[in-house]
Amino acid sequence: MKLDHVAVAVEHWEQAWPLYVSELGGRWASGGLNVGFAPAQLSYANGAKIEVLQPHAPDANPFLRRFLDQHGPGPHHVTFKVPDLASALEALRDAGLHPVGVNMSMPWWMEAFIHPREGTGIVIQLAQAAGEWSTPPPEGFPAPTAPQASLVRVVHAVASMERGLAVFEGLLGGSRSAPQPHRGATADGEEFEAVDLSWGGPLSIRLISPVEATSRSQAPALDPAAPSGRELSLGSWLLDRPGRVHHVAFATSDRAILERLSPVADLPGADPGREALVVEPAENNGTRVVLYAEETDAP
Repeated sequence: MKLDHVAVAVEHWEQAWPLYVSELGGRWASGGLNVGFAPAQLSYANGAKIEVLQPHAPDANPFLRRFLDQHGPGPHHVTFKVPDLASALEALRDAGLHPVGVNMSMPWWMEAFIHPREGTGIVIQLAQAAGEWSTPPPEGFPAPTAPQASLVRVVHAVASMERGLAVFEGLLGGSRSAPQPHRGATADGEEFEAVDLSWGGPLSIRLISPVEATSRSQAPALDPAAPSGRELSLGSWLLDRPGRVHHVAFATSDRAILERLSPVADLPGADPGREALVVEPAENNGTRVVLYAEETDAP
C-alpha cells in the first residue's frame, strides 16, 4: 500500500496555481474533466503529488459541489494505491467498516472510500490503478519558474489518537518513525501528541491529537469560525469532528521563501525547533501550508 497524494478542493484550478505552481514549483502531472469534478495533479521534487479538485458538471454528480457549499474550499481527501482492492475491502469489512463509492467496473482504475464518519473525519480513497496517468497541461497553465519544492507531509489532527492509529497504522499499514508519540505544546499551553507514519514513499502523515487534559470537553469556548488553528486550541479547532487536515508541509530551497522563515513553536504538528513560513487557510483557498527549508547533508 502506498500513500499516493493529498487532494484539496477549490472553486477554480487557477486559484491554486499562485502558491502550488508559481511559488512551490509544482509541475503538471495529469488531469482532466470528469463527471462532477475535474482533477489536476501536480508533482514535486521528491515525487509526491497534490491533487487540485474543481467542480465540473455538478448536476450529474454533486459530491464536490456539496462539499464546497458545506465546508468551503480546503483539504478533501488522501488517496492510497493498493495492489488488490478486493482484498483491501475485505480487510475493511472484517474490521467493521462499510466502504462507500465502491467501483470495480473499470480494470484500469478501481476505487472505494472510507467515509469520514467511519474513519478519522476525512475522506480516505483506496484505488487500484493499472498504471500511471499522464496528460498534457491545460491551456494557460503557468510555466514553471520557481525551484521545485518537496511535498513531505500531511498533518492530520484527530480527536482520538487511538482511533487514528487504528485506521492509518492498523488497517492501512503505516509504519511509525518512533515507537512512542512525541509530546508538544502550543503557545497557550495546550499539550498534544504526534505520531509520524510512512508507507515507504515520499509522502507521510503526521497524526496529532490533544492529550486528555486538554480534550475538546475542557478546551476554552473560542470562535469556531476563526480560519486558523493558531487562534484556537487544537481541541476547539476540531469542533465535534473526529478529525481534520491541519496543514500540509513542504520543504523548499527557494531563497525568496527561505528569507521569510520564522519560528513556529505555537503551531500544532510543526517540526520542533525548525523555522517555517506558514500560509494560513484564508490566504490559500482553505488549506494551511507550512514551508520549511530543505534539509541537506551539507555542513
